[in-house]
Amino acid sequence: KESAFVYAVTAAGLVHAVTRSCSAGNVTECSCDTKLQGGGSASEGWHWGGCSDDIHYGMAFSRSFLDAPIRNASGKSGNGLLAMNLHNNEAGRQAVAKLMSVDCRCHGVSGSCAVKTCWKTMSSFEKIGRFLKDKYENSIQVSDKLKKKLRRKEKSQRKIPIQKEDLLYVNKSPNYCVEDQKLGIPGTQGRECNRTSDGPDGCNLLCCGRGYNTHVVRHVERCECKFVWCCYVRCRRCETMTDVHTCK
Repeated sequence: KESAFVYAVTAAGLVHAVTRSCSAGNVTECSCDTKLQGGGSASEGWHWGGCSDDIHYGMAFSRSFLDAPIRNASGKSGNGLLAMNLHNNEAGRQAVAKLMSVDCRCHGVSGSCAVKTCWKTMSSFEKIGRFLKDKYENSIQVSDKLKKKLRRKEKSQRKIPIQKEDLLYVNKSPNYCVEDQKLGIPGTQGRECNRTSDGPDGCNLLCCGRGYNTHVVRHVERCECKFVWCCYVRCRRCETMTDVHTCK
């Protein structure tokens, strides 16, 4: 799953960076998307204008830069793995395209919105990353034996089509909860966690259901420091006691 996410987020990041550079005028081979200009809806009071992000150039650049080495690769990995990596690259690019939005600016007397100029823009990469993270959580395991096309490993689900935006993987992820020195996994035993958090730093998730230990830690630091004329700083010595939670 993690490998699938890395392929997707790398391809999406390349599309995003190149397209933004095009719109900013930093790349000589591209600029804004001119195909939309002149269109719109006069009856609804808006037209295309401004600088729409030319995502078509960004996606084409990402395909030629990232996909070409994979297509030219050969060896023990086999066609199934290569096809899966190409699919995950495209899934990242499709995420950028799917989350494109329309921004508009109003023109009119006294701030009225009689006429609007609109343009297409990419979402923030943070939003794209959250979208791909959700796809990672719901990624699909596929068979490593490639027939005519990629197919789900679970026979009972093979009639369900694989969408362009789905992330695919062959091998299940290792258990990150338990230490595995061969794979370089430190495990989560002894990790500090947040007892009140429902996120990834929360004790329930981070401790993998094993529970956690609580101990009190004393912090000693200088505080209430004042400058005394002349010339030194006088401080008080403050102590605080805090609860620290660590995974069992």
